[in-house]
Amino acid sequence: MAFAAQYPRITRTRRIEDLCGTWEFRFDPERVGERDGWAAHGLPDPIDMPVPASFNDVFTDKASREYYGDFWYAKCVFVPGEWESGNVDIRFDAATHRATVFVNGSEVASHEGGFTPFCAHLNGCVRWNDWNYVAVRVNNELTEHTLPAGGVATLRNGTRIAAPYFDFFNYAGLQRKVRLLSTPERRVAGIKTSVELIKNRAQVRYELDLEDAVGLRAEVVLVDGDGQPVADSQGEQGVLTVEDPRLWGLRRPYLYTLWARLYDGTELVDEWYDTLGLRTIEVSGRNILLNGRPVYLKGFGRHEDSPVHGRGFDPVVNKRDFELLKWMGANSFRTSHYPYSEEQLYEADREGFFVIDEVAAVGMLRSTKNFADAVTAPRGETYFDDPAVREKTLPAHIAAVQELVERDRNHACVCAWSLFNEPDFSSEAAVPYAQKVFDACLDADPQKRPRSYTNVTRCRAGIDKCTHLADFMMLNRYDGWYVCGGPRIEDAKAILIEEMHKWEELEPNKPFLFTEYGTDTMAGVHKLPSVMWSEEYQLEFFRAQHEVFDMFDWVVGEQPWNLCDFQTGEGVMRVDGNKKGAFTRDRQPKAIAFLLRDRWLRKLDYLD
Repeated sequence: MAFAAQYPRITRTRRIEDLCGTWEFRFDPERVGERDGWAAHGLPDPIDMPVPASFNDVFTDKASREYYGDFWYAKCVFVPGEWESGNVDIRFDAATHRATVFVNGSEVASHEGGFTPFCAHLNGCVRWNDWNYVAVRVNNELTEHTLPAGGVATLRNGTRIAAPYFDFFNYAGLQRKVRLLSTPERRVAGIKTSVELIKNRAQVRYELDLEDAVGLRAEVVLVDGDGQPVADSQGEQGVLTVEDPRLWGLRRPYLYTLWARLYDGTELVDEWYDTLGLRTIEVSGRNILLNGRPVYLKGFGRHEDSPVHGRGFDPVVNKRDFELLKWMGANSFRTSHYPYSEEQLYEADREGFFVIDEVAAVGMLRSTKNFADAVTAPRGETYFDDPAVREKTLPAHIAAVQELVERDRNHACVCAWSLFNEPDFSSEAAVPYAQKVFDACLDADPQKRPRSYTNVTRCRAGIDKCTHLADFMMLNRYDGWYVCGGPRIEDAKAILIEEMHKWEELEPNKPFLFTEYGTDTMAGVHKLPSVMWSEEYQLEFFRAQHEVFDMFDWVVGEQPWNLCDFQTGEGVMRVDGNKKGAFTRDRQPKAIAFLLRDRWLRKLDYLD
């Protein structure tokens, strides 16, 4: 069945075959594909579909864009005969939201969760030195017990469409890379690392995960940016000591390369490598410390979202976004509201960005109009009061956290985990659920990074029951937009100030970070005096927010919503998507981008 695997690397012992490109594709609304043998005999009347990509925006008809249910991908894959002596696996970097993989008609893997990778082992079912038929049944449906959460709406003609409990489009498909991997039978399957800084040295503790390695010798070597070894160790676990290390820092990154090798005597059996930044991260008092120094985070909530590609992996768009972030003077972002592609995290490692890595626990507030209900005072039973949530959602949530941490645990850029986005924590029933998720994250992470969640407006200071679990607080606030918008913006400012004073009393020993704030703004709409949706109103709103932030020295970061406009479902509150971006969806600036750039270039990354 499915298993996780470290990021694919070509080395002296490993090979990769890229399976991206054109695949066959077919909707399966009646769910007859497996019964009718599509996995073995082919998809009937398939169309071409690019991989990676979301399928939705490829089409020109609404029924296809909004399709909700089973759909299939298929491709003939050649497996070289010289790979027969080792392991042959197929790796899907993501399949949204669940997938079952078949090879030559045999089921080889299944996976739940649309934003983390999984592998299938193929040795027992492939035809060597020949073509093999790979078919994947994917499903994009949501329930109250999936991550993210949602439901279904049914049209009068019986057509089912998504009813998500979140405010972004339910893009789906094989949205990230697919690769065929050749690795030795005896191999390095993973590595865990943690870093401790002691005066002028760094100690890197490591633990290897090995497969079929009895009798083999393990070696780990750390190499600097010039390719020179700086530390080495023997054994499946140990400590690498680096004298006078170059540390990884905000916008000042430095990366080493960590090599893990297996030997049978003097013969190399397997080797794998990954990049590693030496740094420590902790929360101390009312500060977030990176390498012992307090930092101020500047950046955005974001989305993997672009025209036509949808949420499909696009290295050009990714690079453009990083260039925008650097131009702005930003130093951080949150992977709202799901794990982003591994390539984005490697880019953040190289560029020196602090990443708050978020699991896809969004929609834990029963609403298909969450932009309104998120600011409404809670009444009656909440999401976490439902016993089925504890029985069904909690195991899926813990599994998703464990997969996220396993995938991203060695990234220097990942300096904190976000375990929920805007949950309704107004009920005591949420506490044991959240406690188990926080504990699972701590157990999984060898670096014991800070953990938090984004607090929603309906759970303002004094209402949220789970703040004691968070190492630092993240606030999503729209006072001046969803609350007291337009001519009442001065009231909105007063409301936020009052709440901040209450937080000061309730959580006097924690740093606070604003992870969402903003206004929908149509690029090019101008009005004097300002009105909502105009660029002038967006500027007015942000100036007011920043005045509040600067009143409290325990506010240690600001990540407005959103870097760019993004697609959502249709509705009277949305004009072809969410327009809260500092940039348009095609990555061009609104006026607010220049205000933020001026502020952030003047505001230092480090507070000392």
